[in-house]
Amino acid sequence: MNKTLSLAPLVAALLLAGCASTPVATPTAPPAIPAEFKEAAIRWSVAPPAEAQPRGAWWKAFGDPLLDDLVERAASANTSIAQAAARLAQARAVLRATDAERAPQASLGAGVTRQGGVANATGTAGTLASAGANFSYELDLFGRLAKASDAAALDAKAQQALLQSTRLLVQANVAQTYFALRALDNERALMRDTVAAYADTLRLTESRYRGGDVAELDVARVRTEVAATRSEALALERRRAELEHALAVLVGELPAGFAIAEVDWAGAPPSIPAGLPSTLLARRPDVSAAQSAMLAAQARVGVAQAAWFPSLALTASGGYASPELGDLFKWSARAWSIGALLSLPLFDGGRREAGIQGANAQLEGAAASYRENVLVAFRDVEDQLSALRLLNAQADMQTQAVASASRATVLSDSRYRNGLVSQLELLDARRSEANNRRQAVQVRAAQYQATIGLIRALGGGWAGG
Repeated sequence: MNKTLSLAPLVAALLLAGCASTPVATPTAPPAIPAEFKEAAIRWSVAPPAEAQPRGAWWKAFGDPLLDDLVERAASANTSIAQAAARLAQARAVLRATDAERAPQASLGAGVTRQGGVANATGTAGTLASAGANFSYELDLFGRLAKASDAAALDAKAQQALLQSTRLLVQANVAQTYFALRALDNERALMRDTVAAYADTLRLTESRYRGGDVAELDVARVRTEVAATRSEALALERRRAELEHALAVLVGELPAGFAIAEVDWAGAPPSIPAGLPSTLLARRPDVSAAQSAMLAAQARVGVAQAAWFPSLALTASGGYASPELGDLFKWSARAWSIGALLSLPLFDGGRREAGIQGANAQLEGAAASYRENVLVAFRDVEDQLSALRLLNAQADMQTQAVASASRATVLSDSRYRNGLVSQLELLDARRSEANNRRQAVQVRAAQYQATIGLIRALGGGWAGG
């Protein structure tokens, strides 16, 4: 009893030392939610993360069966998605291992020891055989193990969100690459028409040159335009091959065995419904992942602080020990023990304090990253909304420009064939029409890119907000 009382001051000292702690760093708050988007009258409201909310097959809104097939192939074979899935599996394994620390531990053991000399009380060599079971359990008095488990669970949640983010990124990349390739196909068709028109003009000019109506300079000018246009067509062919190869990699296939046939690209991107709910942005998986990472860092501050507190472990063992192997499992050879260990390092050279400071710094960094992700999310939506608004206006102007340029070419061709204008006027008219038609295709392609960009910025699709 006296021995127990003599230990009381030490236990009290350990408990008082364990109560010492440092304040938790307060992370920087996320930016305030605006009343509405600058580019669209969308009212905002606070909403919890909803990255697990289903988005549906948003790409089907474009009404292209080949795109649907490409996205499905990418979902099953894209290497970036496979890597993200592996990271999620790893995070879940770490979570299971962390949770296992909170459970009782049990093991079986057996052994034979041969000892002799001074260590042996009899002074002669002897053999000791043993077999038994060991049990241990750490009482989580101050929540250290629970906080570590919470942090691991939040890490797994962050990896789940990042997997969702990777899927959305791959889907968007497939769609954007596919429509960029379709736009190039339209440009290539325009270039072929332009080359044919220039070739017709060249034949007419050569005929007039042979008749002595025009100089050789006129022939050289048209030949220059034909060669330059064919050169631009080859550049488009090279760019299309690069896009086709990129699309092959996105769907997890070798470029050598992958091909997209050229088809007539018609239609328009899906229109954005009015009054999109602000809660759509809560589905952005990158924002949710950043938030989970911040909460995990906050939990690890608690883990680091718990290092100041005492730890209490309960242990028990039972089994048999005998110098004779044949007597090992006799009742007289039984042995058992029960114990409890309360421990706390009194001096560690500042290791625990450094651990807390490091955890707080990690929390501040995670909070800054979360704030940055929120700001980038707002910027992405504003960028795509403004791009769509301006591209729609640009498309209207470009349609007028194409109509005017086409009419100018018809008039210039008629006047040139009747000898009323010089060849330069006709060449300028054809060049202007070709450039305006290509510009119209590029504006239309940009509308597709911005629409897909907005879908990705909102976390995927319009429904489910």
